[in-house]
Amino acid sequence: MRLARSHRPITSRTIHTRHKQFYTSKFTATQDNDEKDTQIIDTLKNIVRGKESWRIALNNPSILSALKPRHVEMFLIQTVDDSRLMRRSNLLPEVRTLSSVLNGLVKIRQFSLVLDLFKEILNVGIRPDIYIYTTVIRSMCELKDFDRAKELVHWMESNGCYLSVVVYNVLIHGLCKGQRIWEAVELKNSLVQKLLRADVVTYCTLILGLCKAEELEVGVELMNEMIGLGFIPSEAALSSLVEGLRRKGKIGDAFHLVNKVGRVGMAPNLFVYNALINALCKDMKFDEAEILFNEMGGKGLHPNDVTFSILIDSFCRRGKMDVALCFLGKMFDAGVKATVYPYNSLISGYCKLGNFSVAKWFLDEMIDKGVLPTVVTYTSLMSGYCNAGELQKALSLYREMTGKGIALNTYTYTTLISGLCRANMLPQAIRLFDEMGERCIMPNEVTFNVMIEGHCRQGNMAKAFELLDEMVKKGLVPDTYTYRSLISGLCYTGRVSAAEEFVDGLHKQHHQLNEMCYSALLHGYCKEGRLKDAFSACRDMVERGIGMDLVCYAVLINGTLRLQDARRLFGLLKVMLDQGLKPDHVIYTSMIDASSKAGNLREAFGLWNIMVDEGCFPNVVTYSALINGLCKAGFLDQAELLCKEMLVSNSLPNQITYGCLLHHLTKEGNMEKAVELHKAMLEGLLVNTVSYNILIRGFSKLGKFQEAVKLLGGMTDNGVYPDCITYSTLIYEYCRRGNLLEAMKLWDSMLNKGLMPDSLAYSFLIYGCCVTGEVTKAFELWDDMIERGMKLNRVTYNALVH
Repeated sequence: MRLARSHRPITSRTIHTRHKQFYTSKFTATQDNDEKDTQIIDTLKNIVRGKESWRIALNNPSILSALKPRHVEMFLIQTVDDSRLMRRSNLLPEVRTLSSVLNGLVKIRQFSLVLDLFKEILNVGIRPDIYIYTTVIRSMCELKDFDRAKELVHWMESNGCYLSVVVYNVLIHGLCKGQRIWEAVELKNSLVQKLLRADVVTYCTLILGLCKAEELEVGVELMNEMIGLGFIPSEAALSSLVEGLRRKGKIGDAFHLVNKVGRVGMAPNLFVYNALINALCKDMKFDEAEILFNEMGGKGLHPNDVTFSILIDSFCRRGKMDVALCFLGKMFDAGVKATVYPYNSLISGYCKLGNFSVAKWFLDEMIDKGVLPTVVTYTSLMSGYCNAGELQKALSLYREMTGKGIALNTYTYTTLISGLCRANMLPQAIRLFDEMGERCIMPNEVTFNVMIEGHCRQGNMAKAFELLDEMVKKGLVPDTYTYRSLISGLCYTGRVSAAEEFVDGLHKQHHQLNEMCYSALLHGYCKEGRLKDAFSACRDMVERGIGMDLVCYAVLINGTLRLQDARRLFGLLKVMLDQGLKPDHVIYTSMIDASSKAGNLREAFGLWNIMVDEGCFPNVVTYSALINGLCKAGFLDQAELLCKEMLVSNSLPNQITYGCLLHHLTKEGNMEKAVELHKAMLEGLLVNTVSYNILIRGFSKLGKFQEAVKLLGGMTDNGVYPDCITYSTLIYEYCRRGNLLEAMKLWDSMLNKGLMPDSLAYSFLIYGCCVTGEVTKAFELWDDMIERGMKLNRVTYNALVH
């Protein structure tokens, strides 16, 4: 027999020398252990030669305690050398001995050595048995020499060797492992011609290989075929196929497969059930998931912590917290110890519902039970606080995390940075962003988008575009959210033409924009009263394949309302309706608000009735618009009645609604009633920075400055924190009174709290400096203002000039 060789022939002397070197370098024992090693190796030789049994050897404590894997390797290498010694003495070892040696070499993964010894076996004329051939085929496959393995099988078939399905299974396994799956399938299909029948190992091996290659359809076909032949698939094959189908989103196929296997008497294992329940939950098939959960007991399976965690998480995501708690109780009743996962789901679920007290209770509960919170636990609660504007509580959790040594990840930082930016606390956001770099935590696209939007909101477009460049340099790809923020920022700072050029440049560079980007540009045009340019941008938008949505129409309608262009307004509404778009509550509210502000309350209530007739029910913003209109017209009593009506219609007044009433009460100088309303808001936890600012401004205008300063001191006691407007109002009053020292104290306090002064705050303080003769300080503030990218307004300029 001649086999194709992938390398030059090696003589026995060469092999012997190499094995000796291998043996000498790897297994040289110390002198103290030589005797013990020799005893153990002799025992192994006697076992192989049938002179001693494994049971007797393992009953010897000295042998059992000293036996190491290296002894087996030493014995096998020596056995190879003994075989060669027998050959030189014209004594041939038994085939059984050689088979044992080769099998042992395979177990210690000495595949090249197997092939070397196999050549010598052939050279001395020993006829290998089927076990030796099988071992050699496996070694060739492990060495990825599949062509030689197939050639050897073909030679065996041609020379009358009896090949069982086991030999083919070994080759099929090797081909699957070597990602030559279709050759393996072809080999399986050829078994019928060889008068052999594929067994359960053949099918399961192929199914595992097909799953690895993500050829799931063929895997399902083979699974159905083997079940039809009466074979029961292994747990590994079934689990792999179900998991593969789950990943591909073929949940129905996976569910059908599990049921089919169950009908033939095989109970899928816990892994399969968990994978399928998880998949069904993700596919919103909750009833099927519960059916599987309920049938587990009848299959002799007990749900574990993973099973319960999956179901609890699915209920929490749907806001069904009562059911989630019920399953948590079932988990404890079953004696299953809770891990961090169900707690994380419950905390996240309650945060989404705004029930932070219960979420915090579960955090404390898990700590009491010895379950350590993870970064995910804290981030969920932190995200909830940020979304609710509870930044101080979120920052407190951040400090608690760092104090406990819990490493923050990109998502945690991004959550905090986003919350800080939304709360106009950009300096703190910048510090956290810089901290990410110091801790080698890579910001992602969302992090950069949030920071860019934060700078755009502050009007610092130079820094926003600097961040865009940094983002691209890091290999991150800006998206429509990035571009929308930049377009909106340019429009916000009065650079609408620059925004238009930016949009045109993006299109020339083939960047994809969407309705959201264009709505920002349209808003900029409408804000400046450039309706003609806005409609021109709409035409460009449509020509570029971007359709107008309700937001774009709402922006145009709002712009048209500002110019009181009734003809164009009705034209827009007609075009919108022709496109199958019906006005939503935002558009109706804009029209009602415009009519209310114009003092046309009859028209406002008429639009209200049309809105209701069209099935678009007013929300708290719509009510607030009408209440504001009534207050502006001096109908405070009717405004209060409408506020009470909101309670009946389950549209609860919010901070804006009460703010409208508060604003008009202070405007009329009715501070007694305003303070009474503010106390009621305080009891209902509806006070915020804006409501305090309204009261402070009201007292300041009436000259009751001490009451205004007292309100500033009481804000933090009620969990409300002053903003730039709060400080600006008081700074203005101090400057107007010539008390620059107190004004500067407030200025420094504002900066120390991380608040970024706006152009109005700068103007007030510059004015105060100029009035009191501190001209040098005034110009220092002017320089600082320009450095921050702010534009001088007329008030600031006049103060400096005069």
